[in-house]
Amino acid sequence: MENFFEQFGAYVPLIINALKALLVLIVGWIVAGLVSSLVRKRVNAIPRIDPTLGNFLAALVKWGILLVVLITVLGLFGIHATSLVAVLGAATLAIGLALQGTLSDLAAGFMLIMFRPYKLGQFVDIGGTSGTVKDLNLFVTELVTPDNVQIIVPNGQAWGAIITNFSHHSTRRVDLEFGIGYDDDADQAMTIIRGLAEADSRIHGDPEPWIKVTNLGASSVDLTVRLWVDAADYWDVKFDMTKVVKEAFDKQGVSIPYPHSVEIHKAG
Repeated sequence: MENFFEQFGAYVPLIINALKALLVLIVGWIVAGLVSSLVRKRVNAIPRIDPTLGNFLAALVKWGILLVVLITVLGLFGIHATSLVAVLGAATLAIGLALQGTLSDLAAGFMLIMFRPYKLGQFVDIGGTSGTVKDLNLFVTELVTPDNVQIIVPNGQAWGAIITNFSHHSTRRVDLEFGIGYDDDADQAMTIIRGLAEADSRIHGDPEPWIKVTNLGASSVDLTVRLWVDAADYWDVKFDMTKVVKEAFDKQGVSIPYPHSVEIHKAG
């Protein structure tokens, strides 16, 4: 019985340290979450600072606190910070090789935050993948497609890809093309389109609508229309103008020709 208590007594300090470590981990995790949330709210409350930066700083603070917690836990087991630095220094090469993709994403995350080619809430195309930016953290960019599908893009791929930001500017140009018959009056058709554009309050008067005959096709005279609108109104104006122009053409006798095909029959 004495041997049991002696053996148990030898493990008591280890058990106590394990309980302390568990307590430090729990408290540290909670504190890291609370502090990072506070940083995010405070930074995002400043109007001139983009929310992307607030999220990024919050993530840095969280991982910084967790690193301190890890060093503290290791110290409870006799592994001091100096020893930890020495171990990490010796393992740097192996860690770098094993996590080179992750480290690349981390470095790209810093670059994305620094140069900010896109921000939260903007609609972008990253290397052929389109969606609204929902989150940008240390390692990945999260996009949401118009049909509410989540897409995760590693920051390394995002930084190395062609980025098209559809929301960067406050205005966009809507390009439309309408075909009319060769027997129709092109001036009449352009007047109809201009009248509809001027009647739509979403379409800007400066720059004014641009409407020209741009092509003589195989079966139609093609009219190109360029309209400037607020970026948020782009798709609604594009679809609405297509509908109202078609309806106005029908009412005023302007034809929209069908594609023609010619069949040649060889006798014999």
